Amino acid sequence: MPDDQKRLAAARRLAGHLHDALALEFGIRLWDGSVIPPGWSGLTLCLNDPRVLTSMIRQRRLDALIDAWSTKRLDLEGGSLFDLIEKRPSIRTRDIRKRLDKTLLVRCLLPFVFGERAPGIGKAAAHTGSSGGEENRDDNRQRQENRQNVAYHYDVSNAFYRLFLDKRMVYSCGYFTDWENDIDQAQADKLDMICRKLRLKPGDRFLDIGCGWGALVIHAATNYGVTAHGVTLSENQLSLARERVAEAGLADRIKLDLTDFSQLDGEYDKIASIGMFEHVGLDNHDAYFKAMARLLRPRGLYLHHAIARRGKADDRTFRRKRPEYQSMVRYIFPGGEVDHPGMTIRNLETHGFEVHDLEAWREHYGRTTRLWAERLAGRKDEAIAEAGEDITRLWLAYLTGVTIAFERGTLAIYQTLASKRQRGPSGLPPTRADLYR
Repeated sequence: MPDDQKRLAAARRLAGHLHDALALEFGIRLWDGSVIPPGWSGLTLCLNDPRVLTSMIRQRRLDALIDAWSTKRLDLEGGSLFDLIEKRPSIRTRDIRKRLDKTLLVRCLLPFVFGERAPGIGKAAAHTGSSGGEENRDDNRQRQENRQNVAYHYDVSNAFYRLFLDKRMVYSCGYFTDWENDIDQAQADKLDMICRKLRLKPGDRFLDIGCGWGALVIHAATNYGVTAHGVTLSENQLSLARERVAEAGLADRIKLDLTDFSQLDGEYDKIASIGMFEHVGLDNHDAYFKAMARLLRPRGLYLHHAIARRGKADDRTFRRKRPEYQSMVRYIFPGGEVDHPGMTIRNLETHGFEVHDLEAWREHYGRTTRLWAERLAGRKDEAIAEAGEDITRLWLAYLTGVTIAFERGTLAIYQTLASKRQRGPSGLPPTRADLYR
């Protein structure tokens, strides 16, 4: 029997065994068009290229799956990635192993071991920049890598992000005062909550680190009378943000720069870091918090809004990255590393801050990313025309994956309010009542 026929026969046997042993609620279609079980209709996982199995055997399994999905060698019919996840076997991993015939698995996979691997996915496949800071890294080199990492993620195109973000193009966790609110309302409420937590008032010098497309500085200047300074490392973001500031007639009160946080100087009354800290890298935290302390006036307020993971017994254990974490860094967020809330608080206190409040927004981010994923899926054809099919499919997989991570609690997000420590009263209200007016 020729090799291609052997592989097809082995794949059919493998798919049939998996479907029966795990009681799968979706079908499997192979590259020749055959469906397991025969006659299946409904949600179907489509294996369009036998090289996918070879790649899964011979390289990191999750990377192989991401490559296959992004290149459409692995696809779905009759539903979405959310549907596939919801229909996954509700069986513990160790019980799955008990149900599977290991001898049969080996025999079925053997014809694929020495086959040709599927190619990667071009630009989206492998970002080779730093995946986190390294001690004693040259400052100029670090700033250059930071800029490259940010550009890789944010400079896909402004038009691409516009397809799934809210009308203000806020690319961070929304705030849902009602779970039925749409993404525009959730982001408007988030911007205002940030301003209220910082107790912004007319005349405040306000710094927004990682200002994105300018939504927060525009909101703060328009509604709270501040003088704002926003910085980003994305040229695409900066260009559109400056257009929006000009259109709002706020060019005299808002300054925008393409600048790394380490190169900032001056003194500010209030600082917000909303969804940018994840790009800093664990080994650069000391430099980051030193910069925040240097830039903030005594008793000034700092709002730290960042994704986090659950803490571990020690920092060495915490730094170990699971395969899904490593893949997210490689394909989506080069340089990205998240801490845990205990690490955030320790860093703030070590660098001269007093922590006043910490609020968990995990479920808010799960709702936000689910809406983003649904909106992008609804405009998939436009996204493909703008950014290409591999990028679009990669972003759909990413948004689905992080949604599940937030909904299950694998990822979290916190807003931490702190002030630059001084003796005596903090100057904050006695309760939080003003935040929820």
